[in-house]
Amino acid sequence: MKNNDVISLTLSEQEQKALYDAFKELKAEKVPPHARYQLRIENCVITCYLSGKVVFQGKDANIYASSFGIKKNILIPKQSNLNAVSSVKDNYPQAGSDEVGTGDYFGPVCVCATIVKESDVVFLHELGVQDSKNITDEKILEIAPIIMRRLSYSLLIVEPEKYNKVHEFNNMNAIKAKLHNQAYINLKSKNKLPSFLIIDQFTPEPMYYRYLQSEPTIIRGIHFETKAENKYLSVAAGSIISRYAFLQYFESMNRKYQMTFLKGSGSAVDDFALKFVKKYGFDELKYVAKLHFKNTDKLKQK
Repeated sequence: MKNNDVISLTLSEQEQKALYDAFKELKAEKVPPHARYQLRIENCVITCYLSGKVVFQGKDANIYASSFGIKKNILIPKQSNLNAVSSVKDNYPQAGSDEVGTGDYFGPVCVCATIVKESDVVFLHELGVQDSKNITDEKILEIAPIIMRRLSYSLLIVEPEKYNKVHEFNNMNAIKAKLHNQAYINLKSKNKLPSFLIIDQFTPEPMYYRYLQSEPTIIRGIHFETKAENKYLSVAAGSIISRYAFLQYFESMNRKYQMTFLKGSGSAVDDFALKFVKKYGFDELKYVAKLHFKNTDKLKQK
């Protein structure tokens, strides 16, 4: 493939949304005419047009487009992969991982991998375990400690100051890949890993392993699936524990700075960031926020 390879696919609305959800942190503020969104990813620019056409352009265009199957610019569902998914969703034991905090300007990035056995299924269902985004923060604070006492898990918390230093040499997806990999390494040191491992997909499988190519230890044989937190208990449990750690860290920031930090990265967060800087100075921002977010640029303009 050439460095400026261009691949065009026609995707359904559901697939367009899944693509956007996977890389929304890297969306461009300005989009070309007639485009729904544009994603500026490492070595690839993805433009989704209102017509349903999605154009992948750049050195790694083939890698990102290959997640959808390519033949004569028509989407080819990967039937063998879909069949494999349907046959293993209820397989136990299973290990799954998910991350929290990558879309929030303030606070850490938390990644957690858990192991769920068949004997844990009824217990988790009775607790109401599902994707943490569908559970209130109050409920997460209640059930996460119970889950943590029951399941074997590995939790990683990257504080903002460390995140900002790491991000100087790694983009968001590279950081996430390395954290997921380390979570599985840590989990393996505690238990024998199940044969079925799942990650809530945030980048195509080839790119995931490319991010890890310089790592001394790489956990392989992982199944990647979008929205996995809604389908696999191990991923959902990892999502809940990650969210719990994220909330606990937020509370510690609230106490330290005597302010109530806001989640997300919208306009209300911009307003709060300005108040924070006026009170503590711009240099203090690196201890509480992910500085590469566009919120920082907006703040500098005020």
